[in-house]
Amino acid sequence: MPLIAFAGVLGGLAVVRWAYRTAVRINQELEEARLARVAEAAGSSEIPTLRRDPVTGAYRPG
Repeated sequence: MPLIAFAGVLGGLAVVRWAYRTAVRINQELEEARLARVAEAAGSSEIPTLRRDPVTGAYRPG
């Protein structure tokens, strides 16, 4: 009986270790993707600045 409990504990620890490593890996990949998106948006001069039209009050590119 104690051998079965010990094996269960070892199995549980293996699952926890696997889940932790997977979570760390996924978070690292998400962070890399987020940083790439931020760098792409910051380097892009395609996005025009909006300026307020004094006649209509609407914001327009330019």
